[in-house]
Amino acid sequence: MSQSFLLHKRLGCSFVFLLLSQVSLAATPVSVSQPIASESTETLTLSGSLTAERRALLSPRVDGLVKEVLVDAGYRVKQGDVLLRQDSAIAKQQLEQAKAATSEAQASADEAQRLVKEAKRLRGDNYISATELANRESNFVLSQAALAATRAMQNTSAEQLSRHELPAPFSGVISAKMTEAGEWVNRGDQVLELVALEPVRLDVNVPQERFSEITTESRVEILPDALPSRKLSGKITALVPVSNAQARSFLVRIIVDSEDVNLLPGTSASAVIYIAGDKDKGYRVPRDAVLRHADGGRSVFVVENNKAQRRNVSVGSESSDGIIITQGLTAEDLVVVRGNEVLQDNDDVEIISDDKKRN
Repeated sequence: MSQSFLLHKRLGCSFVFLLLSQVSLAATPVSVSQPIASESTETLTLSGSLTAERRALLSPRVDGLVKEVLVDAGYRVKQGDVLLRQDSAIAKQQLEQAKAATSEAQASADEAQRLVKEAKRLRGDNYISATELANRESNFVLSQAALAATRAMQNTSAEQLSRHELPAPFSGVISAKMTEAGEWVNRGDQVLELVALEPVRLDVNVPQERFSEITTESRVEILPDALPSRKLSGKITALVPVSNAQARSFLVRIIVDSEDVNLLPGTSASAVIYIAGDKDKGYRVPRDAVLRHADGGRSVFVVENNKAQRRNVSVGSESSDGIIITQGLTAEDLVVVRGNEVLQDNDDVEIISDDKKRN
């Protein structure tokens, strides 16, 4: 073998060794994120029905013949709108009689007042006796009482006449119509059903073993089946501490807290209730930061003095927002999020992206 061949071989091996040395000394680029103090939450998903907070079966305010029904099922009405009118001919006549009686009583009271003034003037000149003056003053008082009574009767007749119209007690939609013009109805008969569209509440039944974990401060998300792509916010307004003996569950009422969406009562929806777990308080990190081991353990890499240090950690709950680390991290650690799949313990690293503010 020639000397020149041996020389080239040695030079080639040295070059390869030099390249390998440079590669081994190069720092691994990584992205890091700083843990955020948090506590894990468990979700409880329950199905229920959307109901109107206000629903009323309307009845006429007086007995009588239905003259006209001004609405039908599906009509939207505002508070105070007249929904139904009854025949009010008799009530109108009674109001006219009351007005006539009031006018008569007013005239009698005016005359009694005039006689009193006249008696006081004549008494001053000693033309009439004191008894006559007292008698006239007494008649004036009686006429005033009679006038007050007739005015009250007139107000009663006017109120009775107004009750031949059925106004909407609140704004909403007529969901059912149970009478027609020409029918005789009595007080207490159901003639119309009115349902308020806003606000809408979701009623769900919570199992008895989970009811104590829910409070009015629990975060709630509503997933309406009619709008599968929407996730709405909700607020628990009532926890009914009376169980259903058959289902062993308690009623929880949730108000839909979204003004840009109109949900119809009677449709179905699911409520996702977030239950805080006091035992799983820790630090939240992105899911990519946590490495899984074959034995089921978990670890992360943290950066200390530009070196990667493996930390075995204990994991709490997991969600799309990240993973709760209950043991093994502090708030000051810089956790490797990207590039950790090729790291070994004590490898040199170079931080190229810091996600601690974004996380």
